[in-house]
Amino acid sequence: VQLVESGGGLVQPGGSLRLSCAASGNTGVIVDMGWYRQGPGTRREMVAMVLSNITPNYAESVQGRFTISRDVAKKMVYLQMNSLKSEDTAIYYCKAVERVGGAHLVSWGQGTQVTVSE
Repeated sequence: VQLVESGGGLVQPGGSLRLSCAASGNTGVIVDMGWYRQGPGTRREMVAMVLSNITPNYAESVQGRFTISRDVAKKMVYLQMNSLKSEDTAIYYCKAVERVGGAHLVSWGQGTQVTVSE
């Protein structure tokens, strides 16, 4: 599956952004879908994922500020980010886990830059 993110940009601290990710191609069943991020000099980390099409899972650092939602029919996942902080600055990557036969295949988008700065 191909994943394309959009919605990144520059925002002031305390501001909001909404990221979108669209899946396309010959997809199996996408069971998990969500967002990771990688800041300067850091490892890629999970931000928010919708697991098994039902359960949202958030990193502790974004709990209460970010909300993940998913439109299964449109093969889209969204990340509403509120009360942004400078430490949220990172490249945000969309991730999808497909079930194809007996295997689980992981796909990543190319990433979208989010910069939180005055």
